[in-house]
Parts: sequence; C-alpha cells; structure tokens
Amino acid sequence: MKIVFSTDQIYNHGGLEKVMAEKANYFVEQFGYEVSIITTEQYHYKACYKLNDKIQILDLEVNYDRDKSYFHFDNIKKIPYHFSQWKKAINSIHPDVLIVCNQSFDFYWTPFVKTKIKKLKEYHSTAYNLNNQRKNASFFQKIKFVINDYIESKFDKLILLNNDEKQFYKSNNIVVIPNPIQLSDKTALLNNKIAIAAGRIAPVKGFESLIKAWKAVVKENKEWQLHIYGDGEIEYLFTLEELINQRKISKSITIRPAISNLQDAMLASSMYVMSSLNECFPMVLLESLSIGLPIVSFDCPTGPRNIITNNEDGFLVQDQNIQQLSEKIVFLIRNFDIRKEMGTNAKKNSIKFEKETVMMQWKVLFNNLKEE
Repeated sequence: MKIVFSTDQIYNHGGLEKVMAEKANYFVEQFGYEVSIITTEQYHYKACYKLNDKIQILDLEVNYDRDKSYFHFDNIKKIPYHFSQWKKAINSIHPDVLIVCNQSFDFYWTPFVKTKIKKLKEYHSTAYNLNNQRKNASFFQKIKFVINDYIESKFDKLILLNNDEKQFYKSNNIVVIPNPIQLSDKTALLNNKIAIAAGRIAPVKGFESLIKAWKAVVKENKEWQLHIYGDGEIEYLFTLEELINQRKISKSITIRPAISNLQDAMLASSMYVMSSLNECFPMVLLESLSIGLPIVSFDCPTGPRNIITNNEDGFLVQDQNIQQLSEKIVFLIRNFDIRKEMGTNAKKNSIKFEKETVMMQWKVLFNNLKEE
C-alpha cells in the first residue's frame, strides 16, 4: 500500500510533525507500506524528527509567505504552481491513500481530484475557536464556513483526535483515532524540584497564566524551578520575560529553546504543567504519562480531559483558574507520596495510547477503505 502525507513542512518542532514522523516510520517498518511526504516549503532543511530512509520526501518549493495571510495576493498567485506541482507528484507516486495534514490550499482541491485515491483530512488542533467564530460570523464568513463544510463532506474520512471534537463538524464521515505514543522503559524518579512545561511560544499556550501561578508557588517553595521549553513568537517571548522580571521570579523560571528529545528533560522533572487556552490532543501529555510524570492542567477545550484522569494521574483544574492551578502544583510539591502514586498511575494509564494499539486502528481504517 502507498501512503502520501501532504503538509507544509517537517523541519519545525511541533506535535503535528512529531506524530507524522511516528506514523510514517511505523507504516514503513511494521506494515511494509510505501510512504511519501509532500511539503510546500521545506527550504532544503532536514526533517526535525528522524524518518526512516525508505520514506520519500518531496518538496514542491511553493514557499508561501507565512508572515502574510494565506489569502494575501502574494500567496494566492502561487496557487496554480502549487496545484500543478502537487498533481504531478501525486500522478508520479500513484498512492492508495492521501492524507492532508494541515489547512493549506490542497485542502480545497484534494477531494475533487478524479482518481481512485482515498482522501483523508487529519485535524491536529481543536475546532473549538472556529465553532465560536461560526456563531458570530458575518455573512461572508458564513459563506466560508459553508464552503469548508461542503469540502469536508467530500473527503472519504475526517480523522479527529478525540470524541469531543465531533460536535464541531457537520460531516458524517468522521473517524476518531488518538495520537500514538511509544511507551518508555524509563520512569521519572519525581525527586527533583523541577516542574516542566513545553509548547510553541504563542498566546494560545497561556504561559503568562502559568507564570502568574508560579509566583504563588515559589512564595513558599523557593527551591523549586519551572522550566519552559519552546520556540515561537519573539514578541510574546519578550512579554513573558518581562512578566517574569516584574514578578521578580527570574531565578525560578527558565524559558529554553525547543529540543528534539524532550523526554530527557521530563525525566529530570517531577510534574508537567499545562496552561493552554485550548488543546486538541497534546503529545506532551502522552509523553508525560509514558514516563510516569503527574500532570497539572487547565481543563481547557478539548484535549486534556481526554488524556488526564482527574485525581488519578494528575489534576484537571477549572479552566483558566490561576489560583487553582497554583494550589494543585503546591499540593504535589508538598505530597511526595501522592506524587509518586500519580506517577505510577500515569505510566499505567498510558497503555491505552500505546503505539501498537493506535496504529492497528489505522491499518483497519486503510483495509476498510480498500474494500469500499
């Protein structure tokens, strides 16, 4: 079977890029599939996450300007070239299954290419915000939503990461498959005075709320450190650093660049903290569970509640309640035995996201599509 992933790039650290690499490698190494990844703006960079040598990477070199809207004229004028190069690549590969991973222009034409290829659209982020926008949309925005709904209905399947996301889609061709995790043979000792957070340095990750919560944490726990890993928006980074300095907690919070092997940093930590405004199915939470790291997270839409078992392997606190976030962090700091118990439960609960289990769901899906 031939599988093609269509995306923008695979050189940046991110959940989409990481899980795509995991799945692509598994398809090749365990199922014997032929896998190709088509990108639009790789700029000759190496893939961020290790890929099997048998995986073909084909960059179309469309090079959209990401500092501008996709619908800016400078980007729109590149559509004909994108389409012609994309179609040429598809015709040369002759895939059985084509998976569109991001929301680029190929989303709009993929379902209408007249071939026997089965076309899937993967969603890696929550549609919660889009659903809110839909409620207050202008006339022209409503037209855009109608068009998107129509196009989604023409894909053979829409792949969502959790059941809570189904409410935001009008299609009847939905399949829910969570992200997979490679279970680790390592376990965090949970005896270092370090809490960890990670993610793109962007407002949606809510790191300013975490910094505010940490101020209350270190007031009585001065030896504890918070390490934040991530790359992203420079202006937002400056805002976070200014907030840290204003609260005079620069000795207890460090913002560090993203790293490929986050697990090593997790193993040296004693809890994972998430302060996002919304999440769909964050890989960092799966990675935390897999090494026995208890989690404290806002109960934001829609991902954490589908991963964390509240009061068992972590705490889900009221969404955007900074005081509760700090209180649960302090609770884990002060109660080592409970921290260890939650860590044990976390490792046990990670089994339901085990790579072999999740990847079999993909194999069943492909086999079903083949028979349709």
